[in-house]
Amino acid sequence: MIPPAPLPATEAISPRYRDLDAWAPAAMLQAMWEGQLAAVAAIGPARPAIAAAAEAALPRLRAGGRLVYAGAGTSGRVGVQDGAELPPTFDWPETRLVLLMAGGEAAFTRAIENAEDDAPAGTAAVVHHDVDARDVVIGIAASGTTPFTIAVLREAAARGALTIAVANSPGGALLAAAAHPILVETAPEIIAGSTRMKAGTAQKIVLNLLSTQVMIRLGRVHQGLMVDMLARNAKLRERAVRMLHHLAGAEAEAARAALEATGGRVKPAVLVLRGLAAEAAEALLARHGGSLRDALAELTARPG
Repeated sequence: MIPPAPLPATEAISPRYRDLDAWAPAAMLQAMWEGQLAAVAAIGPARPAIAAAAEAALPRLRAGGRLVYAGAGTSGRVGVQDGAELPPTFDWPETRLVLLMAGGEAAFTRAIENAEDDAPAGTAAVVHHDVDARDVVIGIAASGTTPFTIAVLREAAARGALTIAVANSPGGALLAAAAHPILVETAPEIIAGSTRMKAGTAQKIVLNLLSTQVMIRLGRVHQGLMVDMLARNAKLRERAVRMLHHLAGAEAEAARAALEATGGRVKPAVLVLRGLAAEAAEALLARHGGSLRDALAELTARPG
């Protein structure tokens, strides 16, 4: 008799929780809370890998490359959530964001049977979106063995893209397929195989750290503020006014006028409030790759 293949760590059964359903409700909740804390702690050893992946992504993204997220099931939805939040938070262009979900968009909200096993669909998705050497592709899979996601990374790597993998079990093919593997060992779940728990929490935190580090390094954050945010509604317009008061000492009326002149964009509005015309503010930022800090340094250093 051929023994069954070894299970990924995230699929294993934990003896500690064998009788979980018979525990008192408070004890159940305590155990699940402890599991979430353990997921956060498990990220610590992965920080060097996260930092290295973020730095490797910068040259390609500065050259106009895209961020591509790929996954199936819970992992895919975690990737979709992280990617979808980049445009409103950092004004990351939607044209430079690709979300590859096993089973397509319908799988964003419901399970699509067998989609995660469809490796040819992963390859086809990369071909369809014409992924190339400027792009950064992030594959997420708790087990590290999802055929769809592995196929995405392999095809993307063959086309010269930078590949990053996030997994919660060691030894999987996903990590081996990536130039930058990020392993976060969250161990067996309280409910065996329910990777929406510890593994999902850890994945979301890793992606938060990775994407936010990238956006900061790309100059989309200044003094801890989302200065590339577009003021598209009343709440965000008031936030932008507060930013301009903090960054440039502007009163509300002057801040609103600067935002009007710059199409609601905070960074050029700061420079307008420092005396530049809107066009000159845009040119100065462009000269410094969008860095408000560097643009302000040049402006301060100018004679007169």
